[in-house]
Amino acid sequence: MRHILIEMKTLVFILALVSTFIGRVVDQNGEPIPYATVYPEIAPEWGTATNNDGFFRFEANLTKDSRIIVSCIGYEKKTVLAESLYSVSPEDGLYSVILKEQPIALEETVVAAKKSKQRNKRKQMAELLHAVYVKLEEQFPDDNAQYQVVSDVRMLSDGSTWGMEQMIANIVVLPERAKEGRDSVQFQGRFCKRFFDARKRAQADSILASDALERMEQKAAPKGHPANMLRRAANAVDSGVVVHRALFGIGNMRYDFEQAMTDTKHWTVSNESEGETVLTHTQSVSRYLGCFKMTFQRHYIIDSRTYEVRRFSEHAEVKVFIPFGIKLNADQLQMLNLVNMSENSIEKFRLKRLRGSVDLNTIYQRRPVTSASSAERVYILEKNMICDAHILGSKNAEIPLIIKATQRVTDLKTENVKPLSPSQITRRVRREIVEIY
Repeated sequence: MRHILIEMKTLVFILALVSTFIGRVVDQNGEPIPYATVYPEIAPEWGTATNNDGFFRFEANLTKDSRIIVSCIGYEKKTVLAESLYSVSPEDGLYSVILKEQPIALEETVVAAKKSKQRNKRKQMAELLHAVYVKLEEQFPDDNAQYQVVSDVRMLSDGSTWGMEQMIANIVVLPERAKEGRDSVQFQGRFCKRFFDARKRAQADSILASDALERMEQKAAPKGHPANMLRRAANAVDSGVVVHRALFGIGNMRYDFEQAMTDTKHWTVSNESEGETVLTHTQSVSRYLGCFKMTFQRHYIIDSRTYEVRRFSEHAEVKVFIPFGIKLNADQLQMLNLVNMSENSIEKFRLKRLRGSVDLNTIYQRRPVTSASSAERVYILEKNMICDAHILGSKNAEIPLIIKATQRVTDLKTENVKPLSPSQITRRVRREIVEIY
């Protein structure tokens, strides 16, 4: 009889888990983390985001040992069991998930390193770069790979978050289709959630939930113009897909390294402790009579003995100057009203300048080539990005805009990977708009 009662209690517990999961996400100081994502590993689309006080609540059909992923841009990902978020009594209070900081940029690592004059001679630099590239060829695969990712893009202005878009997607990398050494990346959005503070929901509905973005793109060129046709093709997928696809495509370490190998005069070496060396390549680009300027640095943190690349980060500074400015149409002004957190509407805005910086981190995972082999190949595990931009217009109008994005791999397939079909790539992504309180 006792055995039957235990089984009945277990069954009731499992059935009860087809229910609500609640908790709070905080940092190591106990401060709430807003817009952290919380989702079941088996079904990210069931998840949610925390509110400004770090609280979350979602419903799902899970067993007690189901894994729940908790993550936020700038923090290490954490996994907890569903049992922890369900079996909470009023006396115990809410279960708190504590996330550790994970810096987006490796800037402090590079700054702390001391430059080595010994290796900065061109011949020695060329030999070092060649040794690193040989290691890259050995570790980075040329075979196909399919990633399943959860991609978050968070928008902030004047220190406040006005919204976040999360996309669950499949990404197929096809090196054999590469051009000039760059991987061919195919992107298939599967499901999209847009999270908004309740106060911003009504304002966002008139823009992001409608076809305003599509109208803005279509006005940029006459009907039938090739550029307009390309824009309409992109919008046929989803207006937000472009951001998530671009995040995965930038920072192709092996390709960028190969392109810059012969440019030895723009490389510097810094020595660090714990057997690491920092290789930094600096490059400047100026186009359109100086109207567009960009300077970027790529930092390769390598093992000083084996030349294996351990981490990779990129920092870019961008400045755009438009001599006479661009007069924005009604839809574009409406978009600026959304990102501008002040209550005053922008009735007239002539875009004159853009300036900003971008920091990108790529974190890698290693896998054996075969189960019987000790050799390893390197694949992407996570990408993080922060873009700090300022939009400057007429009458000293300035709109600060920060974009924080992360892309975490939830599944990786390296065998029998097939290209995506055109219909898979262009299918419009199923979308849901969620208010968080």
